[in-house]
Amino acid sequence: MKYIFLLFILIAKLSSNEITDKKNIFIKAVLPSIQKVHNNLYKQYLYALKDINSSQNKELLISLKPHPISITLAQAALESGWGTSRFFKQANNIFGVWIKDSSDSKIAALQKRGKRTIWLKKFKSFDESILDYYHLLSTAPAYKEFKRLNMKTDNPYLIAEKLNHYSELGVEYTKRVKSVIRHNNFTKYDKK
Repeated sequence: MKYIFLLFILIAKLSSNEITDKKNIFIKAVLPSIQKVHNNLYKQYLYALKDINSSQNKELLISLKPHPISITLAQAALESGWGTSRFFKQANNIFGVWIKDSSDSKIAALQKRGKRTIWLKKFKSFDESILDYYHLLSTAPAYKEFKRLNMKTDNPYLIAEKLNHYSELGVEYTKRVKSVIRHNNFTKYDKK
């Protein structure tokens, strides 16, 4: 954790001419956790794939298959401002996840929605944040089409089109996710 904290102190001091270095530092900080959680979920998916043959269990299988790492990494970069957001630094909240349960550990947003305070979830680690993100996308009804398409293809550009419910930006958000994947060649991290 101390190593990661030092990385983000370095990021904060970078000039605009050092954007590539900033991105590399961010990727080195979060990619190992993304890969770790993704690989564990993928192993669970493969195990279930062997055992599930009935149509009754298809929904379970759809929920278990993790989507490509390139999508996760692109969303992590967008949602955390490449590791510069306060939620990322102070709460290990890589994906801008709001709290659902008032008993969750939380951090307040600086801006309010009208008179309402927006609370974001505070995580103990990147692993916990990433697992929560995968769980959200695999269980929330808003991502049903996202998960169904993930079963049909491993193409992150097609799958990302179904992320329009993740952000208030809608379709514009999906374009941004695909652009970050393409511009940074994140598909190199996907399972082949």
